[in-house]
Amino acid sequence: MRILFASSEAFPLVKTGGLGDVSSSLPAALKRRRQDVRLVLPAYPRAASRLADPTRLPGPADAPWSLIQGYLPGTSVMVYLVDWPRYFERDGDPYRATDGSDWPDNPQRFAAFASAVASMSVDEAQLDWMPEVLHLNDWQTGLVPVYLRDHPRRPPIVFTIHNLAYQGLFPAETRHALGLPEDLWHMEALEFHNQLSFMKGGLVFSDLITTVSPTYAREIQTPEQGMGLDGVLRARASSLHGILNGVDYREWNPEKDGYLDTHYSADDLSGKAQNKASLQRELRLPEREDIMLLGHVGRMVSQKGIDLLLEACAPLLAAGRMQLVLVGNGDRGFEDWARSLAYDHPEACSTVIAYNEGLAHRVEAGADAFLMPSRFEPCGMNQMYSLRYGTPPIVHATGGLADTVIDANPATLGDRTATGFCFLPADTAALTRAIERALALFDEPGQERWRSMMRNGMGRDFGWNTSSAAYLDLYRSLRA
Repeated sequence: MRILFASSEAFPLVKTGGLGDVSSSLPAALKRRRQDVRLVLPAYPRAASRLADPTRLPGPADAPWSLIQGYLPGTSVMVYLVDWPRYFERDGDPYRATDGSDWPDNPQRFAAFASAVASMSVDEAQLDWMPEVLHLNDWQTGLVPVYLRDHPRRPPIVFTIHNLAYQGLFPAETRHALGLPEDLWHMEALEFHNQLSFMKGGLVFSDLITTVSPTYAREIQTPEQGMGLDGVLRARASSLHGILNGVDYREWNPEKDGYLDTHYSADDLSGKAQNKASLQRELRLPEREDIMLLGHVGRMVSQKGIDLLLEACAPLLAAGRMQLVLVGNGDRGFEDWARSLAYDHPEACSTVIAYNEGLAHRVEAGADAFLMPSRFEPCGMNQMYSLRYGTPPIVHATGGLADTVIDANPATLGDRTATGFCFLPADTAALTRAIERALALFDEPGQERWRSMMRNGMGRDFGWNTSSAAYLDLYRSLRA
């Protein structure tokens, strides 16, 4: 099947979060199923420099953009980069300038990208190739089905919500700058509380909607987590599917992870302790095997519950009951708070304000447990990485976290199905209780039940095989 997969990021070309992981690993999984899947994203300088075997294609006649064709590194997935220098040839990440502020022309940038994807999907880009299914991802592609709504060769469209909190909302007058027809300016199309919503374009004008876990698919139809779009999603409930994201175990596998000095497996856990000692040395913490080392990697924003984490851990660090490693960046206030925690407890806490792919892998391998107290989490990837690395996650039971982590309680510890620690509600007290439960289990003499839980998690399979099959079934239903 011919599938065009459009995204604003894809690892290792460019990545700011989980969208980048999914946008590379799902097409690669579909390719392994012998599908003709092709990936398209903007030609950011970083992406163009990392593309394998690049060649330049002309694009449509008289268009202000062209295409750079190549391959996703390490795969046989063909990639098209939309080379539109006015919008994408600049420093910074896909959405922000180097000073951390959003690009002021983001609506124009991603409307331009959407128009290029629309042209490619109806064979107007001199590719002599037209997709049977177009798969779009998040608000940055939300205008594609709007541009295609009346086109006679419009392919069936799947639109995936990776995080409903990011909707691509812009002032009402932006619609004039983008040349959008006035008949789209109403609450059942692109208008959202007198703002222009790119996300609504994807939700209203696509054939099927997916999101990244079954629980999140239910949650976003409620006023509590629907971010104002729950009514739209309930109206489209029959077309909404929750498919859990998968993990690319070629990248995330402690038996052969290139970022680790020592490899290990569920059958031989000895390397886990060596990775812990290496991480402690790297981050200048005392090398202690007897104390629990908790890790966290993620964006330092309210959604991720970083404030809950910092509040819960401070007294435990002061009491000398644990060590903590924090890796990530985000809101300046949370970054400063995390730095202060490390400053106050230099023998127990290390904070790295940056995203570092190698360090993220070493935290998963070296930590004893992984903290993930997100207030909401569409899917989450780190908890699944943690399970494979024998690092039981401590999670708020929401979205994909609830779908992937089995709480350690007397019943699940007894039948050896426990894989981590879940807590409710999303507050400091509940998180503290979950950490206390983890500390108590970790401190048991011999750690027999702890090691059993580690092996349970390492045995869970969250690879892309099942999820890619589910997407392929959806594509086939649309084609039919």
